[in-house]
Amino acid sequence: MVRLTYGKTGLDVRLPKGPAIQVLRSRPCPALTDPPEAIRQALEQPIASAALDELARARSNACVVISDITRPVPNAVLLPPILSTLESAGVAREAITILVATGIHRPNLGDELVELVGPQIASNYRIVNHLSRDEKELRDVGRTRAGIPIHVNRHYLDADLKILTGFIEPHLWAGYSGGRKAILPGVTGLETMKFMHGYAMIDHPGTRYGQLEGNPFHEAGLEVAERVGVDFIVNVTLNEAKQITGVFAGHYDKAHLEGVGFCEKWVVAEADVPVDLAITT
Repeated sequence: MVRLTYGKTGLDVRLPKGPAIQVLRSRPCPALTDPPEAIRQALEQPIASAALDELARARSNACVVISDITRPVPNAVLLPPILSTLESAGVAREAITILVATGIHRPNLGDELVELVGPQIASNYRIVNHLSRDEKELRDVGRTRAGIPIHVNRHYLDADLKILTGFIEPHLWAGYSGGRKAILPGVTGLETMKFMHGYAMIDHPGTRYGQLEGNPFHEAGLEVAERVGVDFIVNVTLNEAKQITGVFAGHYDKAHLEGVGFCEKWVVAEADVPVDLAITT
C-alpha cells in the first residue's frame, strides 16, 4: 500500500508486489523557521529588481495577483508583508486590488475568500475574481508570435504597479508553476485558454513536467508577461506538509528561475530505468 498526497486527506493505492514496482519520493525539505520574516527580507533584497517599497513609491495604485482556492499557496502569510510594504510606501489601501487568478475556474466567494486570504484581509481589502468568460472584464492586447490571442483582465492592465504571487512546483504543461503563470493562464480570457489547453499545445513534445527550455507553454507565458508588464513577483516553494521552504521575490523571470533551481534539488527523483506506467500527484 502506498499513500499519495491527493486531495485533503490523501489516497491509498494498492500495488502488486514485485521487483518491477519502484516507489520514488521527493527529498524532505526543511521548512523556514520564520516565513513572514523571510518574506520581508525577500521584499527588501529581491532578485534582479529594486526593493518593493522603492518600486511602490509614487505609484497611484497596485494590483496583487493571487492564486485561487485550487492551489495551496499560503496567501494569508504572503499578503500581509506585501500589503504593509505598499501602504508604507504611500499606496492607499483603497487603491490596492487583490485579483484572484481563477484562470477558467469558477469565482471564489464567501467563506472561500476568508479561507483564501484570512479574515482580516477579506474584510479590509478590495478582492476581485478574474472572470475568463466575461468580455467586459477583458482587453485584447494582440497575439503572441505563435498567433495565440492575448485577452487579459482589465484590472491587471490598468494597475500602476503589477505584482504576481504564487508557488513553484513541477507542472504538467508549464514545466514549473509560479512566475509568469499567474498571468497566463491566471488572468487571461477563455479564448486565450482555448489555445493554451488545445491539443496542439498539450501534445507538443516540449510541454511536459519539469521542462522550461523549448516548452511552448512556458515561452508563451514569458511573452505575455513581457507584453503586459510585471513589476515584481513573490513566489514560494513548499514541502509535502505545505510549509514554506523558500521565498523568491523580484524580477518575474530571474526570481522564478532561481526558485525553480531550488525546487529541482528537492523534488526531482529519477527512476532506475524507463517505466511503462507512472502514477503521480
